[in-house]
Amino acid sequence: MKSRHQLWLAVGITLMVIMRALAFKPTSRHWKAVSILQNLLQNSPTTRTTTTTTVFSSTDVTRTLAPGSHMSELEVKKSRFLGYAKHAENWNEALAYIEEVKAEHPKGRHWCYGFQCGVNPVSERCSDDGEPTGTAGLPILGAIKGEELSDVVCVVVRYFGGIKLGAGGLIRAYGAAARQVLREAPVDVLIPKATFRASVMSENVGSIYDSVAKAGGVTSGEEYGADGSLSVTITCDLEVSEQLKESLTDATRGSVQFLTNKED
Repeated sequence: MKSRHQLWLAVGITLMVIMRALAFKPTSRHWKAVSILQNLLQNSPTTRTTTTTTVFSSTDVTRTLAPGSHMSELEVKKSRFLGYAKHAENWNEALAYIEEVKAEHPKGRHWCYGFQCGVNPVSERCSDDGEPTGTAGLPILGAIKGEELSDVVCVVVRYFGGIKLGAGGLIRAYGAAARQVLREAPVDVLIPKATFRASVMSENVGSIYDSVAKAGGVTSGEEYGADGSLSVTITCDLEVSEQLKESLTDATRGSVQFLTNKED
């Protein structure tokens, strides 16, 4: 039975890799199926620090990790997998945490991660950091999705123990290490967020930052053009997102352009 589960898990991860390569966005149901298969292989029941489970839409509350860095350790065939997780509202915060973990473990063999934030739309990233494609980053990202969390970055540091695990073993180990730290960490409920990208000419750059600050939003992923124009990703509470767009339009006298979101 276990070998059958391993086969289907390998097929599921492979399909996720193909979907991403074809720019097809896997849904939460796809990730949930992979998470279920990983649970079957680990023979461990699903336990959480909170008592309710929900499938999120853009208007639902968001569950994330409580403030602070959370850590747990898993050993698989003499290899140590150290799982680290933290709340991160944007890619800049996530990247800073990834670098922090790397600095803490300079002798680690791999520093693989998954990151997801926002609900309208969702921004996500993952990295295998030298492990075979699809064996580390995707299982970590799948663990975040499977635990129905958002605004979270999870890093798994591997210290090689001398025994090769194979693709299936790596998928199970990285997924299990990520799920373990995510399940042990306390969960907070967040107000729904909206993320969108805006572009303005140089004379309106100040208006962008002023309007976003007044709305309690944050900016990231700034890109400046040769003419001084600014493209920036804006994240704010969902309930004020349309009002903020109107404020930006008024502040720039209608010159602001709202672009298709770029992962920041």
